[in-house]
Amino acid sequence: MNLLNNITFNNPELFLLLILPLVHALWHFFSQKNTKNVLSFSNITLFSSKKIIKERLRHLPYLLQILSICLIITSLARPQTNTSWEESKTEGIDIIISMDISGSMLAQDLKPNRLDASKKIATDFIKQRKNDRIGLVIFSGRSFTQCPLTTDKKSVVNLFNDIKYGMIDDGRTAIGDGLGTALNRLKGSKTKSKIVILLTDGENTTGKISPLTAADIAASDSMNVKVYTIGVGTKGMARSPVAIDFNGNFVYDYVEVKIDEQTLTEIANKTGGRYFRATNNESLKGIYNTIDELETSEI
Repeated sequence: MNLLNNITFNNPELFLLLILPLVHALWHFFSQKNTKNVLSFSNITLFSSKKIIKERLRHLPYLLQILSICLIITSLARPQTNTSWEESKTEGIDIIISMDISGSMLAQDLKPNRLDASKKIATDFIKQRKNDRIGLVIFSGRSFTQCPLTTDKKSVVNLFNDIKYGMIDDGRTAIGDGLGTALNRLKGSKTKSKIVILLTDGENTTGKISPLTAADIAASDSMNVKVYTIGVGTKGMARSPVAIDFNGNFVYDYVEVKIDEQTLTEIANKTGGRYFRATNNESLKGIYNTIDELETSEI
């Protein structure tokens, strides 16, 4: 009943047309009532049950016609409800996660190390981005597309879990190339919102393109890509791999953490993003939660 109370009509004047079928129905009713049989029967058995049913249903086609006309007039009056019913179309966001996998990402200031912690928290982020296309770029001395943009979150997560140290030539860090490769994956995107999450624990020491040049490309009108940068690592010293022994195992020592926060901040500022510093697992998880809140799908 509450729903009926909320119904209004955009063209209520059309209900005046209901007079026509109603008048015709009344005329039909009275004309039939005044019609009398001129024949009389002496034997009641002449009225079979089938004839009685047929007699009772003979008005049904006419009544259905009148009802159809009334329904057509009602639809032309355009019934509307004040109750808010919204048809929503959700447009997802194209997201590339570009992750540093250099040897320093094995530092143990995040648990069990920076690389594994970053993988775990990023995959949790991916699973909750239901309407988005997500891709993955990894970089160290050079960059590589681990997964192109896709809505298949299971595939992205599996490819994320496959990331290991040593997949790419190590020794130096090409942050600019990591961002540049991510932008190449977004170049043909028609989506209104495009972002890159760039995660590194160091400084740019090699590469074909500088980080700030890549940021300028991201900020250009032709790309319009927002970049969120994340510097991973504690402030001070961190237990990091410094060598490999004869058995092929890493030798660890405490090393000063050096993150080029100025460049990462400039990249974010140029593109309308934000720079974050993750010093432990909880802060990195909080950063991804913040990005998740900032980058909601458009409805």
